[in-house]
Amino acid sequence: MAETEEEEMVSAEASGFSDVSDSEFLEILDLDDSQESSASLSNPGPSSELPGKDGKLISLPKGRRGLDVSSPMERFHLNYLYVTDLSTQNWCEQQMIYGKEVPDFLVPEKAAVLDTGASIHLARELEVHDLRTVPITTKEDAWAVKFLNVLLMIPTLQSEGRIREFPVFGEVDGVLLVGVIDELHYTAKGELELVELKTRRRPVLPLEAQKNKDYFQVSLYKYIFDAMVQGKVTTASLIHHTKLHPEKPLGPSVLRHAQQGGFSVKSLGDLMKLVFLSLTLSDLPVIDILKIEYIHQETATVLATEVVAFEEKEVRGKVQHCMAYWMGHREPQGVDIEEAWKCRTCNYADICEWRQGGGVHSSTLEPQAKKAK
Repeated sequence: MAETEEEEMVSAEASGFSDVSDSEFLEILDLDDSQESSASLSNPGPSSELPGKDGKLISLPKGRRGLDVSSPMERFHLNYLYVTDLSTQNWCEQQMIYGKEVPDFLVPEKAAVLDTGASIHLARELEVHDLRTVPITTKEDAWAVKFLNVLLMIPTLQSEGRIREFPVFGEVDGVLLVGVIDELHYTAKGELELVELKTRRRPVLPLEAQKNKDYFQVSLYKYIFDAMVQGKVTTASLIHHTKLHPEKPLGPSVLRHAQQGGFSVKSLGDLMKLVFLSLTLSDLPVIDILKIEYIHQETATVLATEVVAFEEKEVRGKVQHCMAYWMGHREPQGVDIEEAWKCRTCNYADICEWRQGGGVHSSTLEPQAKKAK
């Protein structure tokens, strides 16, 4: 589809708003059902160091979470979470935590697969939008780019019927969640449909546990998007969580991009007002249909398309459980013994405190041991 310069979008990566929306972090080896019962929680490894991208050993933090007085949001210096943080947490909370503690660690094989998945996503996006890179120097500029993309995509969805890489954001249980929806389009019946693309290294469908993680991810997208179009997301909430300065003038590159899109703004606050007006006055409906498309990376063959039933009560329950950890109301948890097979492809299995404790963190066992003496 040919588009004018005014309709060009900025890539999520360029805007600093990248939400890894593929499943390669977890399903790198494409587990099959025969492997589900072949790992044990109680088989600790010998080392607390792992090789990083440059081959040097990275030391992982010891188990002192029980002594931490700060919440994980504070400990990791996070203003907001990505939707994929929660879907990864739903797969294995302990694995997600190690990923935060060692953010630069990614084995070469996983990096290569992730890059392939990202390339497929980019190719899909280029079918609908032209992309340009807008240099940014402040977090206000980064969020301004997100808001400009929203402002440009809303009329495109209404007129063309399809958009890709749509930013979403909203407060959920006291925490700001952000993400990027792969695709939104209208069906022949006029229903708004969300499609999430998941690529697979091998031409096989994921296990049910992996599908459930994906179902949770797209359900969260709907939950946040619906709140946005229903006027439930506020400027005050965004400013509170992101610590943004709405009165700060935008950088020259962002201002040029805004002017080319037909928007006369000077600050982030100006853009925020336009975004919330556009969301509430554009008559965008809530999302009617959720779909996940599983694609084989090598051949680009569609393996299956799953229709996801949105269960609001179940989604809220999972979100509340996740947020209880992030707000510091409970200790982190690893997988149950029935899902110990997940450890087979986890980079942190050899040093995992949850496995070493047989399903309980060593930091929570220590005080009990002292009392026994």
